[in-house]
Amino acid sequence: MIDPAESESVPQSRRARGASRGAPRGTSLLRETAIILVGALVLSLVVKTFFMQAFYIPSSSMEDTLQIGDRVLVNKLTPGPFDLHRGDIVVFKDPGGWLPATTEAEQSSLRQAFDAGLTYIGLLPQDSGEHLIKRVIGLPGDEVACCDSEGRLTVNGAPLDETQLKPGSVPSEVTFAITVPQDSLWVMGDNRQNSRDSRGHLGDPGGGSIPLENVVGVAFTRVWPADRMAILRNPSAVFAQVPDAAK
Repeated sequence: MIDPAESESVPQSRRARGASRGAPRGTSLLRETAIILVGALVLSLVVKTFFMQAFYIPSSSMEDTLQIGDRVLVNKLTPGPFDLHRGDIVVFKDPGGWLPATTEAEQSSLRQAFDAGLTYIGLLPQDSGEHLIKRVIGLPGDEVACCDSEGRLTVNGAPLDETQLKPGSVPSEVTFAITVPQDSLWVMGDNRQNSRDSRGHLGDPGGGSIPLENVVGVAFTRVWPADRMAILRNPSAVFAQVPDAAK
């Protein structure tokens, strides 16, 4: 005959063993979750540092191609393993004096640190603090001028019919002629009459051209807002008849 007290002790001991086995499973789940999160953060940082980065569009200088509030992804392998081309849209660091002084909205130190951390690892897009975005018109050694008898830009003597310009824009209201220095680019916005670009810095060292070393990369896709997601294609036909720069 089985003692009732003894019969009740069996399931209790099993429950105790089950509880002891459950604790390691919970710890293991937390450890695996932490590993996944750390791995994702490291991967995001590596991608942002070497391959691509998100940027926020703060101005109307590239309309209608890019509008205020758009987010773009930038390929950081160009220039580098891949060559730059006339017509590419590039993000570059301010060479000095291109961006107006701005007053940042007040935020708590905790929020600033949080946003800075997410931007650093690539989970938030880079704001416009020290970067600009324009289109490459002239490569190193190119002769860029405006305007010909029909009001068009010319590159190495070839006129450009610029289909990428914002409707109503003219190629330039400023006349100029510049030979782009080596290791530099001549850049302009698509919204020409509302763009702080190379034309506004003709008196600067380099005649308004930007150093290649300042280029972060080439914008290749618009990722936000969702209804404007699109590949940013180079208008290569605009530059198809441009000859190589004279050596």
